[in-house]
Amino acid sequence: MEKIKMQNPIVEMDGDEMTRVIWKDIKSELLEPYIDLNIDYYDLSMENRNDTDDKVTLESAKAVEKHKVGVKCATITANEDRVEEFNLKKIYPSPNATIRAYLDGVMFREPIVFDCLNILVPTWKAPIAIARHSFGDIYVSKSFDVKEGDELKVTINGEEKYSYAPDYHAIFLTQYNKIESIKYFAHECFKHALEKKMDLVFSTKDTVVPGYDSVFKDIFNEAYEDYKGDFEKAGIRYDYYLIDNAIAKIMRSEGNILWALKNYDGDVMSDMISTVFGSLSLMESSIIGKDTYLYEAAHGTVTAHYRRYQKGEITSTNSVALIFTWASGLEKRGELDGNKNLNEFGIKLKKAVKDTIEAGFITGDLISTYNKKDYVKVNYLEFIQKVKEFLEKSL
Repeated sequence: MEKIKMQNPIVEMDGDEMTRVIWKDIKSELLEPYIDLNIDYYDLSMENRNDTDDKVTLESAKAVEKHKVGVKCATITANEDRVEEFNLKKIYPSPNATIRAYLDGVMFREPIVFDCLNILVPTWKAPIAIARHSFGDIYVSKSFDVKEGDELKVTINGEEKYSYAPDYHAIFLTQYNKIESIKYFAHECFKHALEKKMDLVFSTKDTVVPGYDSVFKDIFNEAYEDYKGDFEKAGIRYDYYLIDNAIAKIMRSEGNILWALKNYDGDVMSDMISTVFGSLSLMESSIIGKDTYLYEAAHGTVTAHYRRYQKGEITSTNSVALIFTWASGLEKRGELDGNKNLNEFGIKLKKAVKDTIEAGFITGDLISTYNKKDYVKVNYLEFIQKVKEFLEKSL
């Protein structure tokens, strides 16, 4: 078949370790034979971020702002061990945090559901998606070491608002958020719930953090007034719960819920949701800005598998989220450009992944939840080859 043409580029953010290896094979096996790829490429490997003093990370975010669509591989977030391993100049901030803060969008994470995989919470009959605010809170925090006898003051335009003089050694944490960002987050959550026809739940802890969490709550409640009629017509509902109460209610629910959460809460709960539905590698993740779309894998760089790969082993690593990242990016690029062939290719690639797993070709992480009698455990390369077989049947 003639290769599909692309009018406008997709921003590609390459990553680290095992996911970088698989990312390359996905491109060579599942994309390049069928698409004349138009790519604006950025290398976000730990080495290149260090070589560029991390400027490449911000440049990649600006490229998404320019071209509207991007796909991102998983990347390492540096810590002291990584500084030593890579001989880094310093501990660089999380590339995800840098990109999300610049794009200031809303992160939506939804499990990729398969009939052949058991859901670990028996009451859940439909997906539970996460809407994660992707700006602020502890991701822009500053910490201070306050020793006995020190005095810490918070002032606004010279007017003292708070002082702290402990008679013990303490640590102090500051964080902030942007009101306009919270408002945008709230409205996008209501729109997404309507589009998906899912109940919307927002939860935080305003009883413990009044004046901060309560602002989130008030903004959501005010925004709901704009969507109340549409929610009633669609037969869906909006509820606010304290986060501990929300967890209890969601665990007892049947699913079909969009759970809106602050930045850190969303980070934690999305991993729990993905695990319940089968694997950390079975979750779609997107950051939707005002007119930007960035797709990524929700999981990390799979360091343990990479260490084995370095010793010559072809690991049984789950590549579903990485394939879906590319598929969603191509699908959206095609939609925005009016490129029907590109849009349909993204859809067919996702279906090929589902057909592969439903046919019993699975990676090791899915064995414990697979509910069919017969299956074949495959390594990551064999899985990609099987996806290619099913994809070619549909082209």
